[in-house]
Amino acid sequence: MAVPKRKHSKARRDKRRNNVWKISAPTLVKCACGAYKRPHRLCAACGKYNDREVVAISE
Repeated sequence: MAVPKRKHSKARRDKRRNNVWKISAPTLVKCACGAYKRPHRLCAACGKYNDREVVAISE
């Protein structure tokens, strides 16, 4: 069975893991009203989802 001859350093371990935890910006799509929103979610500006009014927004 293959066994490592020496222990890998913490720097070498962290070099291998450095791309795993990167945070990416959320995806945004334009609503029918023109505001940007997250996909498959209610628009905070107009209260619509899938071009139907779900929540009445008071202005």
